[in-house]
Amino acid sequence: MARRNNVLNDAELSIVRQKKKSYVESFKEALELFERDCDLRNLRPYTIKYYRNEISAFLTYLSEQGFDLTVLRPTNITEELIQDNLILYMRNYKGSKVVTVNTRLRALRAFFNFLHKHKHIPKNPMENIQLLKDRKHVIPTFTKTQLNKLFRQPDLNTFVGVRDYTIMMLFLETGIRVNELTGLTLADIRWEDNLICVRNAKSYRERLVPIQKDMRNQLKKYIAIRGSVSCDALFITIDETPLSRRGIQQRIDRYGVLADIKGVRCSCHTFRHTFAKLSVQQGANIFELQAILGHTSMEIVKTYVNLFGTDVRDSHRNFSPLKMLDKRI
Repeated sequence: MARRNNVLNDAELSIVRQKKKSYVESFKEALELFERDCDLRNLRPYTIKYYRNEISAFLTYLSEQGFDLTVLRPTNITEELIQDNLILYMRNYKGSKVVTVNTRLRALRAFFNFLHKHKHIPKNPMENIQLLKDRKHVIPTFTKTQLNKLFRQPDLNTFVGVRDYTIMMLFLETGIRVNELTGLTLADIRWEDNLICVRNAKSYRERLVPIQKDMRNQLKKYIAIRGSVSCDALFITIDETPLSRRGIQQRIDRYGVLADIKGVRCSCHTFRHTFAKLSVQQGANIFELQAILGHTSMEIVKTYVNLFGTDVRDSHRNFSPLKMLDKRI
């Protein structure tokens, strides 16, 4: 039998010299890679901030439970760790609501899915983790009385009061999201068509939302006192800078306190739900509602129609089982 050549050829040398796959070494490095990918996919800054905050909160919880973050690696995270040191910790020790736990799990799922897909970790700890089941709650909305109380709160003798009154009218008229409202500019109002162009949409799809005479007139009044400023944002502060999402939420919160609103959270999104309810009750169909609200899925729109539609309530007058009983009193 011939002896083999003791000197390795190029193909054999490449096998010997092949480096073992090196996984991501720290959470700092992993987060930088993840955020870079988010930027490449052109995710909204608000979405990236949400991911960053939730992942940071996860690490904070691990630190509270004695994990040394200076030596902890993404490769150390297991399915059992997430179950015991996140889900159970949040539920049993922190007293977190199901929606809060699920919010964090969604962020971690996106993070670890990315790391595993790009081979930065050998195993995805979120692969078999399911969101917690939660009860479907009735969607909160304002009553007519609450709306009237809210709209009486802004001081219409001030710029801020007129601005806030206009903002609340726009929330109720269009069901616009607060992020979308902060992105509006003067050029987004299509006066000739009675439309507002919503460009900063969650779905990345611009849409045109109709406005009626009262809303159009109020916008003209507000813009007249807004005057000409260097910034093109529709809604601005008294310092003539764009009004922020947080700034709007704080104003709505304040008016809720002043109006003594009870039984429902006074928020920008409650205006959106209220718009949907009133629209359905006034005869809007599912396709009209989807187009105005900007939902890509019909599911939430169907929920609005099922909850607030008058068909079932009107029919119940005819099929109510109590009509079978003999009246005794």
